[in-house]
Amino acid sequence: MASTTMPTTTAVDKSKPYFPLAGLASDGWSTEDEATATCFCGAVQLAFPTHGPGFVGSFVCNCADCHKLTASVHATNFTVYDTHLKHLRGRDNLKTFGQSRTVFVNTPGQDNTMTNYFCSTCGSLMYRVGGAFPGTSILRVGSVDDFSLHETKLRPTMEQFTKDRVSWKLPTEGAKQFEEDGLHVK
Repeated sequence: MASTTMPTTTAVDKSKPYFPLAGLASDGWSTEDEATATCFCGAVQLAFPTHGPGFVGSFVCNCADCHKLTASVHATNFTVYDTHLKHLRGRDNLKTFGQSRTVFVNTPGQDNTMTNYFCSTCGSLMYRVGGAFPGTSILRVGSVDDFSLHETKLRPTMEQFTKDRVSWKLPTEGAKQFEEDGLHVK
């Protein structure tokens, strides 16, 4: 009879930088103030602030756009000011896809285009920019090379479009909940 004991895994100290094998690049880094995000094949790499000036915040999004765009039930994102986003390599390797039929229709006649910037080699979505979010870029937490930041500095503080959250996903612990768009709350 086969054993029903599950194999144990080694615990990772998530308070220290942690760079597991994740894609083909192995040159990601993080400092106290800045870190890298790299596409799966390694052709595109960005640097961004992890706090303070330039870092806007992190959030989980359950909107229909994020469902389709990620091929998952939510996206875990963070936003930085464009003035603080650095393209370390591969800017010319990025391709774009944009469209204006998104969930962020707030004002008739407002530019509502959301443009996705993805690696033309491996297809990794690196960031999005939107007419409703001038001067900012929305990056995916999963593209960040130092996995310890997923648990610490990039932990979501907000969850939006909870009306579209699947019933089996619990609310994100410690995150402020918004039924719809939490990024434009006045």
